[in-house]
Amino acid sequence: MDLLDTFRVESLKSNQSIWFGHYTTSTVVSPSPGVRNVMRSAVAYLCGHLHTLGGLMPVLHSRHPQGTLELELGDWMDNRRYRILALDHDLLSFADLKFEQWPAVLITNPKDAQYLHPGLEPLGRIRRSTHIRILAFSEAPITAVRVSVDGEPLGSGQSAGGPLYVLLWDPSLYLKGLHTIRVQVEDWAGRSSVREQHFTLEEDLTPSFGFGPSFILLTDHYVLARAAFVVTVLLNVGVLLAFRFLRVPAGRGLTSQACMSLQLVSTTDSFFYSLLLFNLCTAFGPWFVGDLIDGHGGACFAFGVFVDGHFLEGSLTYVIGVFQLVFFNMPLTCYLCWSLHHRCRGNTFRSHFLRPGCRWRALAVHLLMLLLLTWQVHSCYFLLQTYGPVAFFLSPVRTWALALGLLLVYRAWTGPAPRDHSSKSVSPS
Repeated sequence: MDLLDTFRVESLKSNQSIWFGHYTTSTVVSPSPGVRNVMRSAVAYLCGHLHTLGGLMPVLHSRHPQGTLELELGDWMDNRRYRILALDHDLLSFADLKFEQWPAVLITNPKDAQYLHPGLEPLGRIRRSTHIRILAFSEAPITAVRVSVDGEPLGSGQSAGGPLYVLLWDPSLYLKGLHTIRVQVEDWAGRSSVREQHFTLEEDLTPSFGFGPSFILLTDHYVLARAAFVVTVLLNVGVLLAFRFLRVPAGRGLTSQACMSLQLVSTTDSFFYSLLLFNLCTAFGPWFVGDLIDGHGGACFAFGVFVDGHFLEGSLTYVIGVFQLVFFNMPLTCYLCWSLHHRCRGNTFRSHFLRPGCRWRALAVHLLMLLLLTWQVHSCYFLLQTYGPVAFFLSPVRTWALALGLLLVYRAWTGPAPRDHSSKSVSPS
């Protein structure tokens, strides 16, 4: 953070500063007052990482509380997205485009109203400007640049050298309110592109960004992920401890049967201690030990990573931890409860399929558990491919957990049938 603050101080000598980074600020772990505060003197922060969230958020742009724009860009690898940026009289404009879609168009004056930065940009220069300015690029020569404002044609832009096209205008006609400028560009190959954006000459009239992009970019998700992880761990461990020491009255309802099943698991020492230690290891123990970086050994925990004696606080690890708990630890516990409940009623693995009306339900439960075990196998394979065989064999939460899960399932169906402790409180019929 000290180095970043040094960069900020050095950038104060410049007309404008733009910050670049891979990660969105919402996924960066930083001490108070935070990385957003460090880049408060920048007009924009350009980043990637989340890109378009798999197509769910085609546009991920927002504004920090200090005014800095955060502009996520779609990925190049799959979607071939790129960005054109231009500083026009210290006013930053940009266009996010798709590769080989021509012509490429960027309106630099008047600037898009949504991306104005009144605190840093000299917005009065738009009101005093004499020309609309447009950048137009294409593989073929540009043949026409047509401009209209609020649906009224203003004329055609004239080349001012290179990709720059200009058109005289009178800003005094648009001093109040929000207006729309539309530019249509055509090239010699017959291709046409349209660029449309809102603009305003009022400094206090800046359209806000949508809730979705702002939530994704401005929320400190590692804090939410950490809270979700803690709650999930406490739920898993708390349920095991509660049903080990609390008495559950017998009953025939679904809730009573579920509570009795949880008590069967919690009061059987081999299952209770195995699941308890497994959940505590997920929360506090190392997930795996190995070469986290080529030639540098370390250990990964839920709360961060140790590499060569250095600790890096975790953020995404909490999200992975929640997935591990929700899609393996908890389903494994539920499956063992279900299995021991059948064993307590005198069923075996083979006989419980023969019960009238239960065959397809039992098959569905087994298939679901098989699917979750397959997901755990895939996680182990991914660990092997990413961090090597040492991490694969020294992974309590991946490889060892898979072996533990298979062992517990096997014991649930082949070991001694558990005794229903709640039956003590029920008189024989």
